[in-house]
Amino acid sequence: MSDKSKGERIWDAFLTPRDQQVFEAAGYGARGGFGERPALLIVDLNYGFVGDKPEPILESVKRWMNSCGEDGWAAVAVIKKLLAAARAKEIPVIYTSGLRRADAWDQGAWAFKNSRVNKHYLGLSPTTLRSNIIVPDIAPGRRDLVIGKQKPSAFHGTPLMDYLVHLRCDSLLVAGTTTSGCVRATVVDAFSYNYRITVVEDGCADRSQASHAINLCDMNAKYADVVASPEVIDYINKLPDGLFDLPEGDPDAARLFAVDKPSV
Repeated sequence: MSDKSKGERIWDAFLTPRDQQVFEAAGYGARGGFGERPALLIVDLNYGFVGDKPEPILESVKRWMNSCGEDGWAAVAVIKKLLAAARAKEIPVIYTSGLRRADAWDQGAWAFKNSRVNKHYLGLSPTTLRSNIIVPDIAPGRRDLVIGKQKPSAFHGTPLMDYLVHLRCDSLLVAGTTTSGCVRATVVDAFSYNYRITVVEDGCADRSQASHAINLCDMNAKYADVVASPEVIDYINKLPDGLFDLPEGDPDAARLFAVDKPSV
């Protein structure tokens, strides 16, 4: 692709020489650049998608069918650093997680393509929806925004666009799970709304290594810049102070998605 001169990319091992030539000849993969007023969007970093502790994926999926296993926890470690930079600079931090009735009546089409959904979707404790609990290591702070969603895209049926307009954001920094699912669906919708999008490469995870790599490739080709976290953090650190008028703070804002009270 056009940025291959910057070094080997995670998806290169999955592309044929013809693929590389097509991307280059067609002009895909140009760098779009960061925006001036970004929000950090953390997509579905919850127990359902990484499990409740770091462990190999084949162990984790026994209890958490959607888990990304150890790759998910590697993304958690990266996101902790992104959150520290974003909060220090006081740029908006927006989380998503699943929102589901305790009886899972509203799971809809999620039941169509997975044989374990009806029995295991809600994880270890259906009555408390533990699958949707945001990992405590990166728990929402009192000034962060938390959105519940029922479909892959963070935009579908949620107030996300309202929040971005209210904050006058022109761009998104996106991390979370899964790369091929909710992250990609969110990125495509954000692209459709003409936002500049940066996907934090090492802040995303997927169950399938091939799906992870190829979807990063496809997003980088057409919809977003796929950038490693050190460059994203450096960009955040260099933003002007006082860009945003953030919420004063709601200590109970994330109560549906946290084990305890959210951190401050």
